[in-house]
Amino acid sequence: MADPQSSKDGQSDLPATSAGAELRASHADRDQVVELLQVAAGDGRLSAEELDDRLERALTARTYAELAALTTDLPATAGAVVPPPGAGAVSVTPKELVRIDVRGSSVRRDGRWVVPKALDVTARGGSVTLDFTEAVITQPLLRITADVRGGSLRLITGPGMLVEADDIALHGSGVTLPDPPGPGVPVVLRVEIAGQVRGGAISAGPPGPPRPPRRTFWQWLRRAPRPPAITA
Repeated sequence: MADPQSSKDGQSDLPATSAGAELRASHADRDQVVELLQVAAGDGRLSAEELDDRLERALTARTYAELAALTTDLPATAGAVVPPPGAGAVSVTPKELVRIDVRGSSVRRDGRWVVPKALDVTARGGSVTLDFTEAVITQPLLRITADVRGGSLRLITGPGMLVEADDIALHGSGVTLPDPPGPGVPVVLRVEIAGQVRGGAISAGPPGPPRPPRRTFWQWLRRAPRPPAITA
């Protein structure tokens, strides 16, 4: 009996309304779909107009469902962004300890990742970004042990987060922390950072302003000016 989620030509027939389809997509997810679309156009599967339209939609997509809709009529490609069955059922059991070791590269945790009870972060000439704006928080305290040398550790905080770094050894480095939540704002997560920083930086704060609109692939080829920024 054939797999109900796979068609005879290898494409995924997983509907966009399956569990996990409405999860927020990351910049890496969007870039991945852009690459797949460019490959499909190079193979002659998409016209220039179709590619232009899909690239624009991919760069502005907010969810997995929106990204999946752009590749459903293309042959299955390794790494295609399609929400897997049960993707919405994020495990809410936090790990005791998660280790992140970066040397000359970068690591980013964002989306609905489950915050562990403790993090051991090593950044040697690289960067680590922890985005808590959509993270699954199941306990009130997170302890981070950091060893940053010539690199950076960045925390993107959400409402009700308190970040403290009272046990940090600094050597030609800096630590930038946000103000604590105001009166009447409950503390959702308290983050305690300890360790050492040599020639690097640790910073924390809310997300910055949205990125300016990006040109489509064909606009970039034609050297068209960037779209005007959206103002309130």
